[in-house]
Amino acid sequence: MVPKLFTSRLYPKIEHPFLEKMILPSFLIFSLLSSISKAAVQDFCVADLTGPDTPSGFACKKPAKVTVDDFVFSGLGAGGNTSNIIKAVLTTAFADKFGGINGLGISVARLDMAVGGVVPMHTHPGGSEVLIVISGTICAGFISLENRVYFKSLKKGDIMVFPQGLIHFQINTGRLPALAFVSFSSERPGLQILDFALFANDLPSEIVEQTTFLDDAQVKKLKGVLGGTG
Repeated sequence: MVPKLFTSRLYPKIEHPFLEKMILPSFLIFSLLSSISKAAVQDFCVADLTGPDTPSGFACKKPAKVTVDDFVFSGLGAGGNTSNIIKAVLTTAFADKFGGINGLGISVARLDMAVGGVVPMHTHPGGSEVLIVISGTICAGFISLENRVYFKSLKKGDIMVFPQGLIHFQINTGRLPALAFVSFSSERPGLQILDFALFANDLPSEIVEQTTFLDDAQVKKLKGVLGGTG
């Protein structure tokens, strides 16, 4: 005989003691799984890198054309060329190079820094960053919206997080090259370096001077170094 579990269609009353203890957790688990299944309409959306890069991103590659190689990226094994003005280079595995992470909200990159290398003040508008030092010594920090500064000297194995959108920096303060890997909470976190935004374009020097309180000679010197005009 099946036990009577409900006394009303609209207001069920549980009479079995075991079910009374289990039905609420089960309902919560079922609700969670239901929300996940609705959110994950498909398993993945590998970016079709042969198509156009639109404001809404890449189109999904047809599932029949997806292979395991779409989910593997081999571009971070070798160091990047640090022979540049900042003596540092970021080698990225973002969605525009690594189609398998498209739509997953994650990405990674490799940061190589020569002795004296520096990644100037910059932001990633699209995601937060986690940095792990593999070798060398890196002074890293960020500035909060209240202009409070958080910085520390990091060594091998140290990890630091940089909240999304906040200005931050890294400097190799050691006597040897430094290596770090970074991960982001976005497949396309973006990168804007403050120095280049100010001095590596054609924004008139007069406007830069008025908005930064730098004198004309300093602005024109920095524009000359970073390739800006005006």
